[in-house]
Amino acid sequence: MRATMMDYPLTVVQLFERAQRYFPHTEVVSRMPDKSLHRETFGQFYHRTRSLGAALARAGLKKGDRVATLMWNHYAHLEAYFGVPVSGGVLHTLNLRLHPDDIAYTINDAADRFLIVDDLLVPLYEQLRGKANFERVIVARLSGKALPAGCEDYEAFLAGGDAGFDYPAIDERDPLGICYTSGTTGRPRGVVYSHRSTVLHALSSMLPDAYGISRRDSICMVAPMFHINGWGLAFMAAAVGAKLVFPGPALDAESLLGLFETEQVTFAGAVTTVWLGVLQLLEREPGRWRLAPGLRLLIGGTAAPESLIRAFDRFGVTVLHAWGMTETSPLATISAPGPHLAALDEQQRYAVRAKHGLAMPLVDLRVVAEGVEVPRDGKTMGELQVRGPYITGAYHNLAHDPEKFTEDGWLRTGDVAVIDATGYIKLTDRIKDLIKSGGEWISSVDLENLIMAHPAVAEAAVIAVAHPKWGERPLAVVVLKPGQSASAEELQKFLEPKVAKWWLPDRYVFADSIPRTSTGKFLKSRLRELYAGRPAEPASGRP
Repeated sequence: MRATMMDYPLTVVQLFERAQRYFPHTEVVSRMPDKSLHRETFGQFYHRTRSLGAALARAGLKKGDRVATLMWNHYAHLEAYFGVPVSGGVLHTLNLRLHPDDIAYTINDAADRFLIVDDLLVPLYEQLRGKANFERVIVARLSGKALPAGCEDYEAFLAGGDAGFDYPAIDERDPLGICYTSGTTGRPRGVVYSHRSTVLHALSSMLPDAYGISRRDSICMVAPMFHINGWGLAFMAAAVGAKLVFPGPALDAESLLGLFETEQVTFAGAVTTVWLGVLQLLEREPGRWRLAPGLRLLIGGTAAPESLIRAFDRFGVTVLHAWGMTETSPLATISAPGPHLAALDEQQRYAVRAKHGLAMPLVDLRVVAEGVEVPRDGKTMGELQVRGPYITGAYHNLAHDPEKFTEDGWLRTGDVAVIDATGYIKLTDRIKDLIKSGGEWISSVDLENLIMAHPAVAEAAVIAVAHPKWGERPLAVVVLKPGQSASAEELQKFLEPKVAKWWLPDRYVFADSIPRTSTGKFLKSRLRELYAGRPAEPASGRP
């Protein structure tokens, strides 16, 4: 028997056309460099984006050509998000937080032909000259700065309208975009997303037990649009007609909360460190902002402390704890509140919500130790491995790497996890960040989250330091909240009832800040350079 379903391609062209056909009056709001708000509708966005497609065609864009963007989150970046792939091109969102040499490496590795850059980032582009070359550089003059020599004005580039623009023939397996990993342990690696993988990720991620996106939402894209295609939120918004809100470069807690209030944001996604700053400001100035009822905050990048989830609940804000990576498009698991939580006591409910949740539809996962799947007991640790239609199967321009992919086709994530009887996973560490003390493993992530539950602690990162007897022992780097104080001894006593004695850090360092990667995660390689060979405060001492 033959299937009778139509062979209908899954491409973002369908999502783009849907936004115009059904939601032409939905707003797109962008905070500009002068803090004013730029407003347009999906209808206006649609015609401007088609103009961009027509302009790229006039410039000689051929199917499969790469177009780079160097931009903050705003309406012009959204136009490129759709304009490049519906024209048959491949969108390469440059990570502006990488070192210029690494940015240049990704440009050359991807073989980018054109660049669209906003004028705030022209100084960064200037650092790339001579290291990477583009045929044409188009500048979106959001702050009205003078056009640099050899560059073109974005609005002039779009001029001419979209009347003559026709979509090229696009196969659902054609490349749509390329993003690079942050490169903390070597050169960044390119992950190429297809139209099919992107559409499947969007449809899966916006389900009620995932992001739960609908046309009633006002979505603030806090996570940089250069980070894993903005977590797919722009494509979901087009599919359902949700309002989009872009913060531009103003990512401080006060600017974000002000934008959340004025635009009545109901959903926003960012890494943990962003939400820690937002929470601290809410706690310092309670009642100042009138946030939308039912506001959901998606947390990714690093594990969310249980204390953070509890604290946001007190403000009527729900935290959705998720896990993913560049290689997984990114959403692979999410811990959305389910009906089973009602039967649990308060402590159990928060323990479940602090886990990274269930695999998303279409994603298979397993936890493996020494080549064998671990029991689902919530205790036995192993490497998390995943596969699925929006999980990468190879890196751009790189040969098969057995350290990243198994022989039977699973992505080796490098994350250490446990899995319980219900299928919920909890990431306990990165393999490279686990602490092996006396032959036993200590989770740096668990220790960090417990330390951050102390009322005086703003942030904490834990690293392994060499020990002559035990091999490795934990050292905690702690940032205190403004105006707060705590001693190493006080923190040690706070931890004692919560962990086994041999888990307790031997030493504490009190710092003004913790270095971060380009995507906001703790940069533990730098912490090891700074502190692994230096004395720190013993647990019985004072900072």
